[in-house]
Amino acid sequence: MERALEPFVLQDLKQKLVLLTGPRQCGKTTLAKQLTPNYDYFNYDAAEDRVALLHKSWDRHKQLIIFDELHKMPQWKRWLKGIYDKEGISPQLLVTGSAKLDTYKKVGDSLAGRYFQYHMHPIDLKEFMRFNPKANSAEAFATLWQCSGFPEPFLKGSQVYYKRWRRSHLDIILRQDLIELQTISDIKAIETLVELLKQRVGATVSYANLARDLERDPKTIKRWLELLENMYVIFRVIPYAKNITRGLLKEPKYYFYDHTYAENNPGAQLENLVACALLKEADYLNDVKGIKTELRYLRTKDGKEIDFLILQDNKPTHLIEVKSKDDKPSNAFAYYEKYFSNVKLLQLVKELRRETTYPNGVEIRSLVNWLIKVDLGCASKG
Repeated sequence: MERALEPFVLQDLKQKLVLLTGPRQCGKTTLAKQLTPNYDYFNYDAAEDRVALLHKSWDRHKQLIIFDELHKMPQWKRWLKGIYDKEGISPQLLVTGSAKLDTYKKVGDSLAGRYFQYHMHPIDLKEFMRFNPKANSAEAFATLWQCSGFPEPFLKGSQVYYKRWRRSHLDIILRQDLIELQTISDIKAIETLVELLKQRVGATVSYANLARDLERDPKTIKRWLELLENMYVIFRVIPYAKNITRGLLKEPKYYFYDHTYAENNPGAQLENLVACALLKEADYLNDVKGIKTELRYLRTKDGKEIDFLILQDNKPTHLIEVKSKDDKPSNAFAYYEKYFSNVKLLQLVKELRRETTYPNGVEIRSLVNWLIKVDLGCASKG
């Protein structure tokens, strides 16, 4: 299917290098090859392609050259900078990768001023319904819920197929990509860490507690979590504390790019699914619009919690609560609203009879309907 980032990537390829990163098998290579039929493709994982890249031998009469997994090349930024500075973008140059491009520390010269970067995500409800407006949104949500938004299992629509796919997907990341990224000797412990994180989706995570469970030191746990972030297995949401007087918890929360990892806890899975949609929209605003957009959460030590707070250009714009059935406004809104002005107060409910609003600005909205249009644009209270 067509992907939402395609027109923006096409436009930017006329001006600069484009770097496209995101989770393994989220559709980066497919998108790259859909941009034009006139391309030359090289995957650094293939030995023959590594030889071609060493000799810089590709068809310069093609419109587009795609370098896949190039970040695995030693000093790849310096190599790419040399090509750009000498040859420019004729042909156009697109680099894709399934690890964060700042993961490799000793990468040579900077590419500053020479590229635009895009963060690609799995399919969400907004993207699917945009290109399939006649589709049944409830059925699309059910497929997303059961099969994740990764294109292959999502488009198959089979939960059995998805579960088989998921097993090999994570195994490749941990036993192939991660070993190439870092010298890791204790893969089984990292697999156990992933299992522990599945049980903690939506909850604050203590490095000390994880260290005790895994019989490792907290620094090791933190390093492993950073590796899983760099490989796009999980993403971290940290608390927001500015201008709030009472003590807030400082520990982060972790979510999976594949929300079904929390399938044993439907409430946590729902929160993870929304977190994925919000992060995807935040990355879109950052990458396409240049609006600095960040995802945070609020939780005091005595349990007053808001699932998500959205920051745009360092200013809070949205407080968002996620509920399965509860159509009564969360008491946390009344506590936190005094700390924020001109902020949209949203409670997203999966099973909702009717949408309502309240005098203090709280909006109770259908979660599925809201996810179809996910709009984090300029917000105002009331």
